[in-house]
Amino acid sequence: MNSILFAITALYVGLFPIYTTPEANSGGKFLEPSELRGFSFYPETRAGKVLDLKAAGHEYFVREGSVFRHTATGDTCIMHREGAVSYGEAVSRNEFGGNRGLFFPECPSTRVAFYRKDESAVRLFHLLDITRCESLPIRYPMNGEPSEKLALGVYDSVNDSTVWLDVCDFTSERYLTNVSWAGDTYLYVQVLDREQHNMRLNRYSALDGRFLGTVLSESNEAWVEPCEPLRFFSPEETDVFVYETDNRDGFKSLYLADISGTVRRIVEVDADIEFKGIYGDYLYYVSAEDSPARRQLFRVKISRRTSALKARISKPERLTAGDGWHEITFGRDGRYTDFFSSVGNPGVMTLCGSDGKILDTLEVKRDPLEGYARASVEFGTVPSADGKYLNHYRLIRPLGFDPSKKYPLIVYVYGGPHSQLVKDTYLAGLRLWEMVMAQRGYVVYVQDNRGTLSHGAEYEKAINRACGQVESDDQMVGIRALMEQPWIDSSRVGVHGWSYGGFMTLTLATRFPDVFKCAAAGGPVIDWKWYEIMYGERYMDNPATNPSGFAQTSLTDKAGALKARTLLIQGARDNTCVWEHSLSFLQGCIDKGIQVDYFPFPLSEHNMIRHERDYLYQKLTDWFLREL
Repeated sequence: MNSILFAITALYVGLFPIYTTPEANSGGKFLEPSELRGFSFYPETRAGKVLDLKAAGHEYFVREGSVFRHTATGDTCIMHREGAVSYGEAVSRNEFGGNRGLFFPECPSTRVAFYRKDESAVRLFHLLDITRCESLPIRYPMNGEPSEKLALGVYDSVNDSTVWLDVCDFTSERYLTNVSWAGDTYLYVQVLDREQHNMRLNRYSALDGRFLGTVLSESNEAWVEPCEPLRFFSPEETDVFVYETDNRDGFKSLYLADISGTVRRIVEVDADIEFKGIYGDYLYYVSAEDSPARRQLFRVKISRRTSALKARISKPERLTAGDGWHEITFGRDGRYTDFFSSVGNPGVMTLCGSDGKILDTLEVKRDPLEGYARASVEFGTVPSADGKYLNHYRLIRPLGFDPSKKYPLIVYVYGGPHSQLVKDTYLAGLRLWEMVMAQRGYVVYVQDNRGTLSHGAEYEKAINRACGQVESDDQMVGIRALMEQPWIDSSRVGVHGWSYGGFMTLTLATRFPDVFKCAAAGGPVIDWKWYEIMYGERYMDNPATNPSGFAQTSLTDKAGALKARTLLIQGARDNTCVWEHSLSFLQGCIDKGIQVDYFPFPLSEHNMIRHERDYLYQKLTDWFLREL
């Protein structure tokens, strides 16, 4: 079967298959949309059950924007929320790798650092609460409008006092990202200007908040996006640390740096790498050097760390084997779990020692689709529209595929930053709804494009100031190659995506209206001027500085180009892509006389969960069965 399928796919124009799983159990059960939540491609064994992953417990916690300290005599509020000013909460809408607002030293300490967030200048946007028949106001910082203002405080329980870091860089709407303790005496903060073109790594005293100096800085005309804190080899080594950026050598890289400003690349490789852990003198990281769709674990020994320049760095030592994806979780004692899977392998989870040797096999993952009819899945590459890169794709053929017949094509798309839909994991990262549709006679195609992860900085920054353009160009390379195949009915092509994928769905349907018969867009961005400052200004700047980019990418005036039968889906409580987006596109369709379907989920936010997710999948399934 594999050899036959390879012979078929080798004839594609522009598509290059790497691995194809055969159709299996064709007489088995069909998946129903209502049961998809019960399946998982992840191991049942949790790393936290076999590894020490947690830092020491702390007596501080946050409740409704106030910081409390828990003691034997009760809970004491050390910072109390005042209106739009909160303490200890995550800031910047969880961008820059941040999802918390309290920061604790790695060593025993009486100190805790915390954010102060002032949203008093941020506009109120009113969502709908049908349970109380009233509006639900949220603070939503739209592109180009006033943003939140941040400060960092350090509380010391010894003298029940707080000091504030003396941050004076850029403007008051600066970002304070990746707060890192060095022992319990110093704090490092990656301070980013609101425009996200300049970053300064500053050092502060945790004793009195004094600014002690800028250690290093980054600048980029596209954007600078600090997402990782500093890592130290021990709480006592406060002057030498591991620093991560994609702004120096074209790829996400790890550097050994020190307070003198010396920055030394640890691994010389033209691939994105990612920090995983430190144990003793060893630094552990995963690398995409085999392929952007694969991950392998390595370690290097870094000794004599009196300075970044004098440190001795060994050659990298590879600890994992086999083509595929190694998902690594690193424990505090140097042991780690490795969940390894590939397109044809559901996965094996092992416990390994710090030297990479397997200590125990924790789980051999069973195929979650066992007992179900499983369509063939192909994993491969397709050139980007500019010819510089190879994008990865997965292609799911309909059950009982017959190349002499013609089949409708569904394209599932996301395509936005920080994403990677196609990996050398089991069934190439398949979403189970894709199998639902393949079982019902559809070809399903999923592809990554420029702007997504794992190919280096130039690849990711290709979308700068014009979101949706090169991404849709790349998608069309794969789509057009498929449409040339005799077994694709090119008059029956549909597209579906959510969030950035909803934006991409409508961008494709309006840029290439003669290609798509139907389109289903969920929670879509319609105009980047209505999206949040932190994410939107990074990729698009703002309407005043990039008017042509906003005009090019806005969909509000492009409804008239729509030929595809279109379904818009929106959560009424969506606080990510607020109603302004989809309702504005709907009004554009009304003004142009374009008939569309609009379906709101009254109690849902940006993503549907629990039974509402079941309802969504049934809605999509029924809609494509009817329209395509």
